[in-house]
Amino acid sequence: MQPITLAGSGESFGCDPHDTILRAGLRAGLSMPYSCNTGSCGTCRFELVEGDVEHLRADPPAWSERDRRRGRWLGCQARPLQPCSIRVRLDPTFEVRHRPARTTGRLREVIALTHDMSEFAFEVSGPDGFLAGQYALIAPAGVAAPRGYSMCNLPGSGEWRFLIKRVPGGSATSALFDATRTGEEVAIDGPYGTAYLREEVERDVLLIAGGSGLSPMVSIARAAAASPALRTRDIRFLYGCRTPRDVCGEAEIGELAGSGARISYLAAVSEPAAGDGWDGETGFIHEVARARFGERLKAFEIYFAGPPAMAAALQLSLHEAGVEPAHVHFDEFY
Repeated sequence: MQPITLAGSGESFGCDPHDTILRAGLRAGLSMPYSCNTGSCGTCRFELVEGDVEHLRADPPAWSERDRRRGRWLGCQARPLQPCSIRVRLDPTFEVRHRPARTTGRLREVIALTHDMSEFAFEVSGPDGFLAGQYALIAPAGVAAPRGYSMCNLPGSGEWRFLIKRVPGGSATSALFDATRTGEEVAIDGPYGTAYLREEVERDVLLIAGGSGLSPMVSIARAAAASPALRTRDIRFLYGCRTPRDVCGEAEIGELAGSGARISYLAAVSEPAAGDGWDGETGFIHEVARARFGERLKAFEIYFAGPPAMAAALQLSLHEAGVEPAHVHFDEFY
């Protein structure tokens, strides 16, 4: 266990040889900024004042030559090789509600949703607390690095459930879909994520999902539907996908109390084809959101999750619509 000291405050925490500085700090309850947890966004940068570290990934996307020259490292990738002193700005907006922990999950069942998306249910050992919208890092056997997947259920059942989309050629999803059998265990680390439901914000809720981004949005919808603070608020759910055979999620939203009244679901297909039988909404989901809600977008508390291209287009579209960033929530893990 290597001691990590925060320069300036003198506060310290321990980081074991198999952990990263960010995750160890979060486990200690420190409000260290982060988002993707994979080295792709750069939110978790810190300055190394003393000591020595190495990155889990040799060349993470968010680590630049400028960072190297300035002695800045990525907290989610940095593993300490000796006692370290670091400089990082703690941020109360990253307050840890449920300290992440490494545990095991025993696969209980797999439910197919579409041709390439299934719901995986894992019984977790130890605490099962998380906030609706958060994610966990799953490491199937034989996969070098864990991958982030969002829970779709609510805490308290002793299990974490994930809606996972098979990625062509993806080692983690291939292992889950093809090699992991009922009763087998996988390593799970979580919860993580800051794009969770803000129940204290009494505004109508707009949830926008694409691909496996469906999972955290379903969790938030379930929590919002059950929240006494939001019982009079509208919950609008938009799901964007490429083809009609990719459409899913309506059953999960339809079972919520208030569905059909204050809770609605709308799917949009971006690549409809003649003869596929699709007579619903068409277009990219950020365009559908603008067309459907217009000026009303500014009145929603907005949560979204999906592939990077969708996330980038949606961020730009919401900015152009005048939506304040404080009312938009998403995690950059991909």
